[in-house]
Amino acid sequence: MRPNIVKQLWKENKAAVGSWLNLGNPLAAELMGHLGFDWIAVDAEHSSVDMETVKDIFVSLSTTNTVPMIRLAWNDPVLIKRALDAGAYGVIIPMVNSREEAIAAVKACKYPPLGTRSMGFGRADLYAGKDYKAHANEEIAVIVQIEHIDAVNNIDEILSVEGIDAFFIGPGDLAASMGLPVVLGENKDPQFQEAVKKIIASGKRHNVPAGMHVAKAEEVNQKIQEGFKFLALGTDTFFLTMAARTALGQVTADRQAG
Repeated sequence: MRPNIVKQLWKENKAAVGSWLNLGNPLAAELMGHLGFDWIAVDAEHSSVDMETVKDIFVSLSTTNTVPMIRLAWNDPVLIKRALDAGAYGVIIPMVNSREEAIAAVKACKYPPLGTRSMGFGRADLYAGKDYKAHANEEIAVIVQIEHIDAVNNIDEILSVEGIDAFFIGPGDLAASMGLPVVLGENKDPQFQEAVKKIIASGKRHNVPAGMHVAKAEEVNQKIQEGFKFLALGTDTFFLTMAARTALGQVTADRQAG
């Protein structure tokens, strides 16, 4: 089976840096994949992308060494099964707030006897190799999102679940669940910072890599220094907007005719 580079990096105690796809465009995905990111995740939670498009994006990414991932709309075994059969090597599962929900997520990602995933034959076998069924339980990355104060309160119970490979902090939803303002960039509210510290400490106790989404390269470098091992840098829409805005801002000639 094709190895999961991200999981290899974690075993070596190294950070895996990726990005997010919101456009739902296979060519944009292929362009991003050729840039050298360790992983690329399709955002199927906060975009209009459907599973057919997800499959096409994964096909585009297969021309690169970038690991194909997806953030699902919900902790739903049907959604998880379809994404994995389409070739996802990592699933990011939103709003995992309890041990029971974490166990359900892991079981949905694993073939028996470790889980309940059914034995479909699809694109994953083409992408990963003929021995996919034998090694998928080892190579697929199960990543839970910690993005609610309930999850913070249950963090040790969640991260002690066997089969969770990493967690991903959702700062916006976490702040909202705490009744705090949602801000762009790092939230410096003391209550929020304390919650993040509690999450990180639990991750270290249970040896589960920490993840977060950041906007700038310097923030990636900072988070790596802080011990984060799963970092998303920007999105396809962010890079497109910023590059276009910068280029247009450098136009100095008068654009009025005559």
